[in-house]
Amino acid sequence: MISSMRFRIPLPEDRPWRVLGLMSGTSADGVDVVAVEVDPTGFPDARPFRALLGHHAAPYPEALKAAVLAAASNRLDPAGLCVLQRRLGDHHAHAAAELCATLGLQPDLASLHGQTVQHHPAEGASLQLADPYVLAEVLGCPVVWDLRRRDLALGGQGAPLVPLPERWLRGAEPWLALNLGGIANLAYWDGSRLQAWDTGPGMSLLDLAARRWLGQAFDPGGAAASGRVHSDLLERWMQHPYFRQAPPKSTGREVFGEAWLEAQAGTLETLALPDRLAALAAFSAEAVAREAARLDPLAPGTHGLVSGGGAQHRRLRTELATRLPLPLEDDTAFPAGAREAVSWALLGAASALGLPGNLPEVTGAARPVALGSWVWP
Repeated sequence: MISSMRFRIPLPEDRPWRVLGLMSGTSADGVDVVAVEVDPTGFPDARPFRALLGHHAAPYPEALKAAVLAAASNRLDPAGLCVLQRRLGDHHAHAAAELCATLGLQPDLASLHGQTVQHHPAEGASLQLADPYVLAEVLGCPVVWDLRRRDLALGGQGAPLVPLPERWLRGAEPWLALNLGGIANLAYWDGSRLQAWDTGPGMSLLDLAARRWLGQAFDPGGAAASGRVHSDLLERWMQHPYFRQAPPKSTGREVFGEAWLEAQAGTLETLALPDRLAALAAFSAEAVAREAARLDPLAPGTHGLVSGGGAQHRRLRTELATRLPLPLEDDTAFPAGAREAVSWALLGAASALGLPGNLPEVTGAARPVALGSWVWP
């Protein structure tokens, strides 16, 4: 039995916890909800994850996605942001309730990421929208949310936060994990030290290009990105100031999003459509490769893994394979889209125990600290 003195939040002491994790990534395509079984005695040095009980992906309706992209591109006024928070809250709550009904599950707590619409770490600010009060009422359990701003208050980037749960999930052997969401990020464990940061664009620009020039939300499998890469254009893009910054660092659609693509559209539209999409795939891959080069040399036997929506983009995978010093295998430990939600569930459980959820060496925060604010049903 665990002494309740360890708990910030009163939770069961005689069994594993049933924790929901809700993640909406920078791809802005919907919310992934997972239910996991967590052993609270496994924190912080062991492996607290016990089992994935279920996963549900709830895509945003087109109107909701359009509003999220408008907010990320500074095209939504304060009234629109206010209403968007409630709309996202309703969508998250419905998705979580659907998973719980399917599983016949009453969760002990839920950990809510929300949808990032602005991220400005240089100014110590980040905004994730979703309504935790709606979620707490629908689920009837405590909800922890707004996990990034405590790290920001301590001078950190507020990101990335998933590397610590990645350590809880993976073994002790060296590994490099690349997540290709809207923004790409890498985490590297050399057997004794964990390093992680955002590398730059992942699928954000490719998806925006698909909407602009293909009339589709995304390019399935990267089939349309069949052209050649114009190396002079790629090298010009790689002069972006973000790639000259040393970690800790993080970025978002404010940097590599609609405004960036609009600024480059005139140049890109002089190219054939397959060349435009190939150039953007190469840009994401080259950014990953140059940032990964900061890790050189990798520990012998490092295992490379890739996850996120970009893992299904064949041209992006091909470009990565020609640039990285190790092969990347698909991360199949969890269903597609579930891994970051599992990490968020673990961060919520750590917060309930009053344990730190950030790594100062990764985010740049002054100290490790328990993350998030709690809402009661």
